[in-house]
Amino acid sequence: MGISQAEQVLLIGDGAEWIWIHIPPLLARLGCPVETYQLFDFYHVTENLKVFADAAFNEEVESKEWFVKVRKSLKKGKAKILISQMDELIAVATGERCKIMVVKRNYILDAYRKGRLNYDKAINKNLPLGSGAIESLIRQAVNLRIKGNSKFWLKENAEIMLHLRCQWIAKNWDNFCGYIFNSFIKPKTA
Repeated sequence: MGISQAEQVLLIGDGAEWIWIHIPPLLARLGCPVETYQLFDFYHVTENLKVFADAAFNEEVESKEWFVKVRKSLKKGKAKILISQMDELIAVATGERCKIMVVKRNYILDAYRKGRLNYDKAINKNLPLGSGAIESLIRQAVNLRIKGNSKFWLKENAEIMLHLRCQWIAKNWDNFCGYIFNSFIKPKTA
């Protein structure tokens, strides 16, 4: 029962640096396996690509064609080529459109430099590219049980309830209870 027993770990987030700065110490503290992957959420990256495309092209058809093409190439691990294409489009852009394009290119470039655009590797390992499933689980496990009208929790009780709820949702309840009962019957000695 723990992340340290996993063969591989995938961490997905958006571009918010405040999230990512906590990752290295967290991985060390949790004893994560060597095979740990970090990805920028594919949906967030493609949102930025879409804004870039809309700023780069006057015609919606051109914007959509370019967006669809680069989205596919990103999944194939061609982020470096994508960044070069973005730079070429920025070179001929002007004004406010150029500013928007630079901001979006910098977002993609930052993700690339940090090794968080390796979608091809994630696909080859059958790993998800986005955080949608986790966000849905948070809604089910946290928001529907812990938050809401007339629901008040002490922090320590809420954390316990969340842990129990996650065990139940993961269909790990019997293993979890067995682990608890065995720890009382056969306590670890120092």
